[in-house]
Amino acid sequence: MAGQLTQRGVLSLLLFLTPAVTPTWYAGSGYYPDESYNEVYAEEVPRAPALDYREMRCHALPFITSGTYTCTNGVLLDSRCDYSCSSGYHLEGDRSRICMEDGRWSGGEPVCVDIDPPKIRCPNSREKMAEPEKLTARVYWDPPLVKDSADGTITRVTLRGPEPGSRFPEGEHVIRYTAYDRAYNRASCKFIVKVQVRRCPTLKPPQHGYLTCTSAGDNYGATCEYHCDGGYERQGTPSRVCQSSRQWSGSPPICAPMKINVNVNSAAGLLDQFYEKQRLLIISAPDPSNQYYKMQISMLQQSTCGLDLRHVTLIELVGQPPQEVGRIREQQLSANIIEELRQFQRLTPSYFNMVLIDKQGIDRERYMEPVTPEEIFTFIDDYLLSNQELIQRREQRDMCE
Repeated sequence: MAGQLTQRGVLSLLLFLTPAVTPTWYAGSGYYPDESYNEVYAEEVPRAPALDYREMRCHALPFITSGTYTCTNGVLLDSRCDYSCSSGYHLEGDRSRICMEDGRWSGGEPVCVDIDPPKIRCPNSREKMAEPEKLTARVYWDPPLVKDSADGTITRVTLRGPEPGSRFPEGEHVIRYTAYDRAYNRASCKFIVKVQVRRCPTLKPPQHGYLTCTSAGDNYGATCEYHCDGGYERQGTPSRVCQSSRQWSGSPPICAPMKINVNVNSAAGLLDQFYEKQRLLIISAPDPSNQYYKMQISMLQQSTCGLDLRHVTLIELVGQPPQEVGRIREQQLSANIIEELRQFQRLTPSYFNMVLIDKQGIDRERYMEPVTPEEIFTFIDDYLLSNQELIQRREQRDMCE
C-alpha cells in the first residue's frame, strides 16, 4: 500500500517538472530536441484566403424609359450590359456598360429619345364641278390618318386651309395637315382641291342694246337677258341660259327701231306701247306761235342725243279743237287721242304746260314754263334711272359732247 502511494508521488513530481512549453521538433527530420533548451512556440495566424474576382458584383442597373438592356453575366465582374430602345426611339449615350473591379459600371446611363416624326397620310386630291348658277363647290373629305411611331400619342393636328364642307371658288387649292407628337416632332401632308366652272362662250350685247346676266354671266346656269336702248325694241327671245353642255340656249335677238302704232282706239293703247321701254315728255300748248312752246321745242331739238340716251320720247299736243295737232316722231295723232291724252294727263290746251312720265306710266314732274334740257336730264339722272341705266350713263357720258 505504501509502495503504491510512493509511485503516484513520483509521477506527480515528474509531471510538475515537465516544461510548460513543448520544444519544437519535427518527426522524421533526423533531428532530436535538445532537452537542455526550451523553445517558445508561437502559433502562426492563418492567412485570409485569396480573393476570387469572379465573385465581384456591381449594383443592379436601373431600367431606362422607353428602353431596356441585356447583360452577359448579370451584375458580376466583366459583365457587359447592352442597351436598346423601343420602336420609334433612338439611343443617346453609351450603348454598353461593363461591371468593373471597383464595383461600378463604366460609362453613363443612356436615354431613349423620340426623334422620329409621326406618320400622316392625307386624303386623295379631288376635283369637283361648281353647282348651277354658282362659282363655288362644296367639298368634303375625311380627316388624315395619323400615327405616332413611338408611344402612339399625337398631341395636335393642325389644318392649313378651309375646313371640310367649305365652299371653294374656281381654281386649285392646297390643303395641308401637320401632326405633332409628344416630343414635338412633326410631319405634314397635303392634297389638292380643284374646282371647275362650266363656262359658255361670252355673249355679245345686241347692237343698240345691252345685256344683264346673273352670276358671272357665262357660267353654267347663268341667265342673260337682252335689253334695247331707247327708241329700239327687242325682236326674238328675251333671254338665254348657259347649259351644262357649255352652250347657250336659244338664239340672240336683235334690237330694231321702235315702231309706234298711232292707229289705236285710245290713249291707253298708245301709252301701253311705251311701258317699261321709254319715258315720255308731253308738251301741250295753245298754238304753234306760243313763245314758251317755241322756246322749249328749240332747246329740245338741240338735245336729241341726251334725250335718246335717257330713253325719252317727245309728244307734242298743239292747238285747240278743232284745230289741234299731235305728233310722235313725225307721226300724226288723231283728235280723239289728243283729247284723251290731255284729259288723262291733266294737260290744258289754254297755256303752255309739260309733264315728264316715267317708264311705269307715272307722271314724275310738271313744268309750267320752259326748262333747259340740262334741268330735265339732271332730274332723270338723279331720280329715274335704274342701276343698269346708271352704268350705261357712266360709259356713255361723253357720247353727246
